[in-house]
Amino acid sequence: MLGLIGPNGAGKTTLFECIAGLTPVESGVVEFRAEVLTAADRKERLYYMPDAIRPWPDQTVRWVLRFFEKLFRRTKGEGAGLAESLKLDSVMRTSIGSLSKGELKRVHLALGLLTPHPLLLLDEPFDGLDYRQARDVMALLRTYPKGRTLFLSIHQLTDAARVCDRLVLLSKGHVAGEGSLPELRQKAGLSDGGLEEVFLALT
Repeated sequence: MLGLIGPNGAGKTTLFECIAGLTPVESGVVEFRAEVLTAADRKERLYYMPDAIRPWPDQTVRWVLRFFEKLFRRTKGEGAGLAESLKLDSVMRTSIGSLSKGELKRVHLALGLLTPHPLLLLDEPFDGLDYRQARDVMALLRTYPKGRTLFLSIHQLTDAARVCDRLVLLSKGHVAGEGSLPELRQKAGLSDGGLEEVFLALT
């Protein structure tokens, strides 16, 4: 679980779009297991779930989950199982275009977890969720990866500290630090303190 941490406007979404090959870059490369990936190659290795999109807005949640099951050859019923874990049972017959922000965010998460790619990029997976929903999502993410890497863009520092194994601190488009919380705390010269104190010290 790798967290990309920074305030709104720090460049988190831009970085994700560059990694995914959606935004052109002037320099740098993306490597996977020592292999340089072209923008076209990345679709086989990573899946990027953007924030605030509404795929197939006229279709129901059930239809979209079943479509992803078939598209990625997942076990039948896996989408429904994720919907149950994410407490989406009550909106299965609701169109994607009619979902609330929190409901849509949980559908995004279910769709991302149905993909088989070894690297899953999720943009703001906790945005729009209340405390209980965010806690449930964190618990699911902790049990579901099964050997894949989740790269989460998060601006809520408390959420990031609770769910991420390692962190990349982004400030004004630049990486201010990378590592586990104890490693970042050491880099910041702090003997203790949470992620907020570390972020402020390094940026």
